[in-house]
Amino acid sequence: MKMKKKIKKIIIGVVIVLLLLVLAFFVYKSFSPEQKEVKETKIVSKIDDYGYKLKENKPKAYKDMFKELEDILKEDEVDEEAYVKKISEMFIYDFYSLNDKDAKTDIGGVDFVYNGILENFLQNAQNTFYKYVESNIYGNRTQKLPIVKDIEIKECTQAPFAYGEKTDEKAYSVKVSWDYTDTDFSTYQKTATLKFIHDGKKLSLVELQ
Repeated sequence: MKMKKKIKKIIIGVVIVLLLLVLAFFVYKSFSPEQKEVKETKIVSKIDDYGYKLKENKPKAYKDMFKELEDILKEDEVDEEAYVKKISEMFIYDFYSLNDKDAKTDIGGVDFVYNGILENFLQNAQNTFYKYVESNIYGNRTQKLPIVKDIEIKECTQAPFAYGEKTDEKAYSVKVSWDYTDTDFSTYQKTATLKFIHDGKKLSLVELQ
């Protein structure tokens, strides 16, 4: 009789343990990051001859600039100064606006960067301006991040620029200023000088000061 009671207690104990394990499994699956839906960012527009791409998650301000760039580049004879001014605006907006970035590795403005310096550019960005950007791949980030506004081209000039073993005799230097939508970021960088070289039919950023 005592043996039966002992066996019954063991069976009940085993059942309870199994139920707890099942419950723990479902709790884990419910809160596991792997089970959350990761946002997929689609490309909604391209300028194929120049390699420029527009992602669907970009703010309206950037989408409007992209459309303006399309209009500039579809002309039979491209206005190069208008072109370099527009991509300067787009770079500043996309690089220094962090709110739409999914992680610190989601660097803005890369479409405009010269391929020869891209790796170093990405590394520097991740170690500096993008260093503390929290991940938002599941769309649940609460971190407050800057958004650029009021971009102004202060100066656009041409002069020789040496890079590697080459020199672009008519490289562009563009001085830009901007502000942010929130005063919390009033101490952030708000001026820069961008240097662009001719890279085939494109103009590519080789230096950011």
